[in-house]
Formats: sequence, C-alpha cells, structure tokens
Amino acid sequence: MFRVLNRYMCKVTRIIAFVRCLLAAPGAVPVRGRLLQIAVSLVIVGGVLSWAPVIAASPQVTDIRVGVYPGKTRVVFDINHLVTFKSFVLPRPYRVVIDMTEVTWSPKLRNSPTGGLVKAMRFGLFRPGASRVVLDSEGPVKISKAFVIPPSGQSRSHRLVVDIVKTNRQAFLMSYRRPNRKSVATSAPRQSLVPVPLRVKSARPDAKRLVVIDPGHGGVDPGAISRSGVWEKHIVLAFSRELRRALLATGKFRVRLTRNRDVFLRLRDRIAFARRAEADLFISVHADSIGNSKVRGTSVYTLSERASDKEAGALARKENKSDVIAGVDLDDQSNDVINILIDLAQRETMNESAIFARKLVDELGKTRKLLRNTHRFAGFAVLKAPDIPSVLVELGYLSNPTDELLLRNPRQRKRMAAAMSTAVEQYFKRQQVLNKP
Repeated sequence: MFRVLNRYMCKVTRIIAFVRCLLAAPGAVPVRGRLLQIAVSLVIVGGVLSWAPVIAASPQVTDIRVGVYPGKTRVVFDINHLVTFKSFVLPRPYRVVIDMTEVTWSPKLRNSPTGGLVKAMRFGLFRPGASRVVLDSEGPVKISKAFVIPPSGQSRSHRLVVDIVKTNRQAFLMSYRRPNRKSVATSAPRQSLVPVPLRVKSARPDAKRLVVIDPGHGGVDPGAISRSGVWEKHIVLAFSRELRRALLATGKFRVRLTRNRDVFLRLRDRIAFARRAEADLFISVHADSIGNSKVRGTSVYTLSERASDKEAGALARKENKSDVIAGVDLDDQSNDVINILIDLAQRETMNESAIFARKLVDELGKTRKLLRNTHRFAGFAVLKAPDIPSVLVELGYLSNPTDELLLRNPRQRKRMAAAMSTAVEQYFKRQQVLNKP
C-alpha cells in the first residue's frame, strides 16, 4: 500500500509542476492563476491525505517469536493494531489454532519460527475477515494463557501472547471440548452444507461449457515449498489465472476459479463450488515436492478406489491432508465428502475423467517433460464429485531446480496453459460428436 501511496505522491508532484508551467505561460492572469494553483493542490493533496487512515487501518503482523521457558512455550505476535482473536486445540494430529481478525503478514515472515513444543507453524487467510495461525505441537498440549499486551514504552505494537504447556491425552481432550473462545475473531459464520443433488446434463448442446479451475492450497496452507522459498499456493494460482485466460480466449468456454486470491478453501468446499456452479469439467492444479530433487515432470491424476502405484497413493494422502494443515477439525466434517460412495453415476464420471486425462497427457507432452507413467490414479478427495469429470494436474516438482524455474517463468506457464486449453477443446469436441443424433 505504501508503494501505491508513493506512486500517487509522484503523480501529485508532476501535476502541480504542470499546473505551474501552464500558469506561467504568457497571458496568464497572475491572481486567478495563483488561486487556481492553490485549489488544485489542495484537492489533490487532500485526496492523498484521505488515503492515510485507510492505509494505517490495515492490521499487520510485523514479527513472530517463539520462546522456550521452564514448563512452557510462549508464542508472541507483534501486531500494529489491536485485533480480536480466539485460540483452541485440535487432535489428529495435535495442533494449536489461533484465529484473529484478518491481517496482513510482514514480508520478512516467510520462515516461520519453531522451538519447544512448536515443531511447525503456518499462517495465512483462512476465510474473508479471518486469518489463522496453526502450530503443530510435540504431543498433546493445552493453552495455559492467551492475552494481548498493549503498546508500552518505545514499542508501538500490540503483542498477542499464547502460552502452551505439555499435558496428557485425557487433559488434552477436556481442553479440546472446551476451547478458549472468550475473544472471537470477526469472521463470516460457517455455512451449513446442503447436499447438492445429482444434476441433469444440459439439454442445450450449443451452450458454452463451464470449466472450474481449482488452484490448490492457499491461505494458511502453503502447499509445497521449494528450497528457494517459492510457495506452491502462489505458483498454482498464477498458472490457474493463465489457464483461465487461455480458455476464455477461445470464446468457447465459461471459466470460474474456486479461489482468485490467497485464501484457504476446504476440500469439500472446492467440490461443492464446482457442483453448485454446475461445472462440466473440474481441473485441480498443484505442484509437488519430494525428497529426491532429481525427479521432475508433469503428471495427471484421476480418481480411483485403488492407487495406480505407491507414489500416487502417497501423493493422494498428502494432498488429502490439506484440511489438517489448515487447522480444520476433522470431527466436524460432514459425510458429503468423506463418505461419498463410488456408485454407477460416479463410475461413468471416472471414465470421462480418464478420457480427458489422456488428452491432457498428449498435449502437455508436446511442450513439457512428463513424469513416467504420466496418467496415474488414486483416492484424491478433491476429485470425488460424482457428476463432474475431474482431474488433478501436478505441474511439476518444486523440489527440482529446473522445474521450479520453469514454473516461475510466465512464458512457460503460458505454453502449458495453451496446451491444456487445446486438450479441453478436444475433449468437448469429442463429446459433441458422440452426442449427435
């Protein structure tokens, strides 16, 4: 925001200089010119000053510290404005969750601190109006204290302090059932999910098909992180926007993104989004990371009751943990995603998904190195819409330096998006041929 303000001030300076030159021209009336100059300056500067409260009103977490003390671990957040918050613990695995009013995060906070009972930390936008911090804990813990220290002395920051202590499983479960919700973050209430009925295919063969693109991860769930610090959630969002542009440029499709900003979405909400929109095709976009930095290439996955290989099974288990990473209480999950039965309707959808996957492999292979056995399958939760052909595309490996550079390159992303757009066109062209009387 301050960069925007600086650019705005530069424009103000140029405008005032231009007005001065104009009024200094021969024939200008001195008095009227001076009054006009003052009026223009006041209007412009007044507009700039009116921005100041808006910019200053945006809460930002400027620093996070983890301190280890006898019998406790203390996590401190420095925030430039007072925010409301709530804190609670979750099981399976053991986590501490801190929700607060929506904030921005200082750029220097790319590497999250750890120590003591905190073995990992993630933060980001959980939903509009609410940001979330998730602490992975070393075993069962409880929150002994959670409070805010107002600014004092030379410090201008509010300090949100959360103390966690080690406990046993029984005490943890009691704490889990009675979370600390004395101070509640301002956020949108959770909407109850209404089951979406199986839809009847559109009777209009000439209608534009709707493609829903799902950028994986987001917000508090960063996804894979490269050695250089590139986050999967940013890469896949940038690519998804490029794919949307490529599809819209054909003039043949409507396109929607499950998320168009850095915000977390539950797996079930991604499916519900596509089904409520009555999507004709669902493409979930990801970028993987593994221990072997030599492995690279694009791969395409579809849903199956059994994994095609152990690597595909492991990837599905990792991607299905997105809700856990973001601090979602699995005990609160409804059966609309977890217990979807693969019935006859879904089997037809799975066949269509496999057909589209093969077209994707053919087109991507013309522009990109592919992983061996490119089309794989496993039990990905995000692909379980029973009535929408769905694929998950792993663009490449952020753990591989070459793949990382390619995925960060806008030109390379554009080439991949064009190839995928061609595959989408071919898939629906095939459907038109089959649907002809």
